[in-house]
Amino acid sequence: MAVNSFREDEEQKETVNRVTLVRLYKYMFAYKKEVIGVLFIMAVCIAITLVNPLIIERAIEVYIKNSDKPGLIRLGIFGIAINIVLVLLIKLRMWIMAKVCNNILKSIREELYVHIQKLSFNFFDSRPTGKILARIMGDVNSLKDILSDSVTTLIPEFLTVIAVAAIMIVKNVYLALSVLVVMPFLTVCIVIVQKAAHKRWQLVRKKSSNLNAYIHEELSGIRIIQSFTAKDEAMDNFDGLLKEHKDSFVNAVLIADGFSALIEISWGVGTFLLYYIGVKVLGVGTVGVGTLLAFGTYSTMFWSPIRNLANFYNKIVTNISAAERIFEILDTEPEISDSKDAYGLPEIKGAVEFDDVTFSYSDKADSNVLQNVSFSVKPGENIALVGPTGAGKTTIVSLISRFYEVSSGRILIDGNDISKVSIEGLRSQMGVMTQDNFLFSGTIKDNIRYGKLDATDEEIINAAKAVHAHDFIMKLEKGYDTEISERGSRLSNGQRQLLAFARTMVSNPGILILDEATSSIDTHTEILVQKGIEAMLKGRTSFVIAHRLSTIKNADRIFVIDKGGIIESGSHDELMAKKGAYYELYAAQFKAVND
Repeated sequence: MAVNSFREDEEQKETVNRVTLVRLYKYMFAYKKEVIGVLFIMAVCIAITLVNPLIIERAIEVYIKNSDKPGLIRLGIFGIAINIVLVLLIKLRMWIMAKVCNNILKSIREELYVHIQKLSFNFFDSRPTGKILARIMGDVNSLKDILSDSVTTLIPEFLTVIAVAAIMIVKNVYLALSVLVVMPFLTVCIVIVQKAAHKRWQLVRKKSSNLNAYIHEELSGIRIIQSFTAKDEAMDNFDGLLKEHKDSFVNAVLIADGFSALIEISWGVGTFLLYYIGVKVLGVGTVGVGTLLAFGTYSTMFWSPIRNLANFYNKIVTNISAAERIFEILDTEPEISDSKDAYGLPEIKGAVEFDDVTFSYSDKADSNVLQNVSFSVKPGENIALVGPTGAGKTTIVSLISRFYEVSSGRILIDGNDISKVSIEGLRSQMGVMTQDNFLFSGTIKDNIRYGKLDATDEEIINAAKAVHAHDFIMKLEKGYDTEISERGSRLSNGQRQLLAFARTMVSNPGILILDEATSSIDTHTEILVQKGIEAMLKGRTSFVIAHRLSTIKNADRIFVIDKGGIIESGSHDELMAKKGAYYELYAAQFKAVND
């Protein structure tokens, strides 16, 4: 699990553009009727567009030449009428495609969001949140032009080019060839430019992702930046990332602009050859003024969609890397998922067993955090985990909730191997509270209810009372309906911790895990919370991690974790009598407090 920061470009798997495009276009299958309707509208629009030069030719060669004024007026009225229809159809086409594309983007974003929620902690541990947000928001938005123009540009413009080429060949093969002769040269040049541009646009996406990650990280830590007056350093980092993004974008645009230049040069050469051959080689008398003017119009009608197709191709080159980044995440398999024969975990009684469990993080496979750990916990037993930082205390409780998969061995709850039960069935019966007292934007009531989405107001209030949060909540302006921000800036750190604790309590878990749950609570508040904890621990199995050893003296058993396993276990009195590792930890902490 290599960790990627805002300073490093993300690795990206190389994929074939054609495969990515086909996969992207599959999202349009759900809107077949709308797409077919748009294609029909486009066919009518193309037909009207192709008729216009013929109207000009007929007006000159027949009605003007023969001084047929009534016929010319009728032809003019007909031309105006069909072009009004053309404008209305174009507006209708744009409205339908805008609706379809927005629905497709919504579907892709929802699919991406749902899939990300299924991914394992290793995925989130290895990259900044800002880079994930960049894919959900920026990369998905970049697909709009590809999806829309695939129907409104690719198909109709391609058909227009074919139709115009066919009409020109039928009317005069020499004039047609004069327009088409530069196409092989143009095709070769576009392929060369595309290969160079694609790499550069991939780099732009990566630099944009780095910038997004940095902004998210800095805004999240804005209080630290201001507290340590590190604004200048933060600005220097921002300027550096901004310059990298700008330079990569400029380099990509310089290459991408080659598309337009190639089209304009080819268009100019083709137009020159058309009039040179038509006037100098074949002669105006042979060709006819009306035909030559019609071919001039057809030449524009041929090169204009060629230019549009090149611009569309440029958009594909520009944005296909966004689709690649999206599909890369969608193709990332959760490291932890339900087995094919997974079953729902029955209501938990609380027996927990570690059977020869070994675990190492994926980026440190040669260094085990836990090595052949075995222990059994009875239903309702309160287990405290102590030991030095990094010994594996949090790892043990994370494995019980199956946030990570064991490298070997088994973990059993009431005799059920947790690798064989459904993840939802397991975690829905567990209450986990960490030192991260994260709150969501919304009311206090909503934040507590997050622990049990169907909780009644009475259950919410009871949970708050159990952890002694009710009193301070009622002193707020709107009580439980008080709005708080994500950071909970209107609340003290201890109050936020109490709300997080109430959120865990309302779920009424079968197994309760408290990982440094009282670390942010002052001594006075801790005394109140301890009473609530003791009440909630009764009748359920619990695992408590606490650096302040005074808070776990009443635990049924204390496990001292170090060197990849349990080096001591027993009650507080038993371990103190041994005068071993726990005794030394307790004595050192007691001495530090007195000092």
